[in-house]
Order: sequence, then C-alpha cells, then structure tokens
Amino acid sequence: MSDAVIHPTAIVGSLARLGKGVQIGPYCIVGDNVVLHDNVELISHVSIDGHTEIGAGSKIYPFASIGHRPQDLKYHGEASRLVIGERCTIRESVTINPGTEGGGMLTKIGNDCLIMAGAHVAHDAIIGNKVVMANYVGIAGHCHVGDNVIFGGMCVVHQFTRVGAHAFIGAASMVDGDIIPYGMAVGNRASLTGLNLVGLKRRKFDREAIHRLRAAYRLIFASEGTLRERVEDAAELFKNDPLVQDVVSFIAAASDRPILMPRNGHDAD
Repeated sequence: MSDAVIHPTAIVGSLARLGKGVQIGPYCIVGDNVVLHDNVELISHVSIDGHTEIGAGSKIYPFASIGHRPQDLKYHGEASRLVIGERCTIRESVTINPGTEGGGMLTKIGNDCLIMAGAHVAHDAIIGNKVVMANYVGIAGHCHVGDNVIFGGMCVVHQFTRVGAHAFIGAASMVDGDIIPYGMAVGNRASLTGLNLVGLKRRKFDREAIHRLRAAYRLIFASEGTLRERVEDAAELFKNDPLVQDVVSFIAAASDRPILMPRNGHDAD
C-alpha cells in the first residue's frame, strides 16, 4: 500500500498509481491514468494527466503541465503515452505532451534529465539520458535526441530532427537539420561549428580518441567530393574507432531532415 503524502488541496484520481514515498504538494492535479513511481515529488500546482508514467526519484516544480493533449491537429483522442525516466528534474512551467497515432503513440524522456523552466517537449519526441534543456527550449514533434545532449536557452528544434549523443547546441539556435553525435551547433538557422570538445573532455573521453574524431570530422566535412564519398572514406579509414563509427552510422541512417553542415571556415577546433 502506498505511503504517499498528499496535501489536502491536491486532487488525485482514485485510479492513479502511487509508489512508496511519493509527495504531492498543494493544488496539484493527478489524473486516473497516471503512474508516479517511488519518491516522485510534485512541489505544488503541477498538473499531470493522460497515460503518463513518472520514474522514481523525479521532481516536478510548480505550474508544469505534463501528459495533457498533444498540440497536434491530427490527434483525435487515442490513448497514447508519456514516459519520463528516473531522477529527472522538471522545472517551472514546463510542458511535455504524450505521443500520437501518427508517431508511435509514445513520448519518452530518459533518466537523469534536467528540463529547465518554460521548456517544451512535443508529441512523439524521444529524449535520451542525462539531457539538459535550458530555459525556453522547444523540442518539436517526432524529434530524437541522444544521451548527454545539452541545449542552450531559447533553442528551438524542427520536427523530425535528430540530435546525436553528446552534442551541444548554443543558446537561441534554430535547428532545422540533424546534428551529428559529438557535434556543436549554433545560429539561426543553425550550422555545425565543430565538435563538442569541452563536453568530450569533461566526460573523460580518451585524448587519442578525440584526436581521431577530429581527423574524421575534417575528412567528412571537407570540400572535396560528395558527403557520401567522404563518409565512406571515414568509415574505412577509422573502421576500428567507435566514436567515428557513431558519426558514420548517424549520417548513413535515413532521416526526414538534412544533416546540418558547417559554414565556410569552421573546423573541429
């Protein structure tokens, strides 16, 4: 039996499932189809509805709207889901919508994510682990974001865009193309500006592996030949390097968006 602590002013559906140690603060609303796992904390004024599952140890701050109807005119009431991982921090006024029939019926947030005030994650987005979204970031529908990605404040990401693991997107960027793993992008419209070397070093990536990744980056985004030819050359030249192969596989995968490219004069430094 749950030992949840529920403030008298909160409204919790009779069918909602609450784990051990759940805390629901003043004026929160929790719908019937919501699952709150162990030690989830809703600070106050949080509204959670739909088929929504919040992972253990996550904390949600005031005025967040989680699991409500997607902002998609094609949605017609299907019982789609929103799954948020463990130990996530969701700050004030964040909005996160569930999936739709046209996008796989699922929006998913990984573990240990920080989503800062005013950010939005739209329907059918898949977000990896340890992702940081600064204030007012907007992730459109059907986007896929890898692990350890950091978004600067006021970034917006076009629908169906992919962002590879360990990428960094500078503040106020408008991203309308796929960003390679380990890449760094900035601008409106955003362009690739090199590799996220600071992030790679902070996460203790091997120095020699970073050097090989930089060499592969310069090869892939050189001016000679076609992108496909350069990717094939990098795949062969660095066939035993997992970081380079991550980039090669990402570019080779089918996508609805183009690969974000550098503007003239940018390299991996």
